[in-house]
Amino acid sequence: MEQNVMTHSEEQPSTQNELLLVDIRRIVEQARGQVKQTVNTAMLQAYWQIGRLIVEDEQGGETRAAYGKATLKRLSQQLSTDYGRGFDITNLRNMRRFYLAFEKRDAVRLELSWTHYRVLLRVDSSSARNWYRDEAILQNWSARALERQIGTLYYERLLSSKNKQPVEQGIINNLQPFLLGLGKAILKIVETQNYGERCNGK
Repeated sequence: MEQNVMTHSEEQPSTQNELLLVDIRRIVEQARGQVKQTVNTAMLQAYWQIGRLIVEDEQGGETRAAYGKATLKRLSQQLSTDYGRGFDITNLRNMRRFYLAFEKRDAVRLELSWTHYRVLLRVDSSSARNWYRDEAILQNWSARALERQIGTLYYERLLSSKNKQPVEQGIINNLQPFLLGLGKAILKIVETQNYGERCNGK
């Protein structure tokens, strides 16, 4: 009866094969990352342009709250027929808001995804919105992490903490001359009392 005899090299992949597999995986992951970034960049640029067209062409460039609902509905139906998902009325409204929030094209940072920007659009203050955008890039926040930071009013709490410091310092600065003057006045009273006691003792 024949027995299958396997050498040690056949039982386990060689070190060379393992290294080859690691290199191939690295190349595939890099390619996937590049494709993802390219798609994300193209999507953000397209959505910004669509938002600009909606604002400028449909509204004459005016930032009105009540904009053509019927027009957006018609656009949504036509674009959804042509291109499928991604062009519902809600998303078209988000594209419009995206352009209004970041009218300068350079303000659109391509490191973030469309999901990040949809979260940022919930922030009314432009200074807070820009801070959250920059911090999300710096800290490499996911969209979920960004949403959590906004929900906890991270920027507002940080700003409040910074504003308290100069106020407290101002109080201290104003208090110092007052206490110094009060101390001089008390010292003068004590000296006057001591002088009177010496005179009476004579």
